[in-house]
Amino acid sequence: MLVTLEGLDGSGKTTVWEVLREEFPEFVFTREPTDTWYGEAVNRSVEDDDADPLAELFLYTADHAAHLSETVRPALADGKVVVSDRYSDSRYAYQAVSIEGEVKRPLEYVRGVHQPWTRPPDATLYFDVDPETGAARSGATNKFEQAAFLSQVQSNYERLLSAEPGRFVRIDASQSPEEVIDSAVDVMERLLADRDE
Repeated sequence: MLVTLEGLDGSGKTTVWEVLREEFPEFVFTREPTDTWYGEAVNRSVEDDDADPLAELFLYTADHAAHLSETVRPALADGKVVVSDRYSDSRYAYQAVSIEGEVKRPLEYVRGVHQPWTRPPDATLYFDVDPETGAARSGATNKFEQAAFLSQVQSNYERLLSAEPGRFVRIDASQSPEEVIDSAVDVMERLLADRDE
C-alpha cells in the first residue's frame, strides 16, 4: 500500500511523517524531493528564483521517476507499506501554478506527463491549512512558500480532491500539532484495518 502526505508548506505534514516513522517502524518512509542527485538538482532549482519553471517541472518529474524505480516499486513488490512525504500530487498542485501561461491547462498537462508511468497512491492524507497560516509557519523562505502562490496551489489541491474523493482524507491542519498527529495516526490505523479485511 502506498500512502502519501500532501498539503501546503507549513501544514505540518513533515512533522506527522516523522511521528509516523516512530509509530510504524515496519513501514518504508520516503519523501520527494529525494536525497539522490535528482533531488539535489530539484532543491538547487527551488533556491534559484530565476529557474525556468518548465525545466524545474521536469527535474521534479525525473526525481519522481527515480524515486519510483529505486524505492517505491521495490518496497511495494516486497509487500511493504510505503509512506511518502509529498509525491505526484505536489507536482500537480505546485508546478501547475509555476507553469501557468507556459502551457494550456497546466494541471491537466502535468498529470498527463505522469499518467502513463507513475504509481498512483492508494490513499492520501491531505493536511488542510489556509495559505496565510502555511506561509507564516513555513517562514516563506522560497518562491513556493508565498501566501499568494500557496492560495493558487490550494485551489489545485481542491480540484484534485474533488476528482478523487475516495483517495483523499482531509485532516484539519489548523488544529494543535498533537491533534493533527492523533488524526493522522487514526487514519493510518483505519487504512491498515481496511486493507487487512
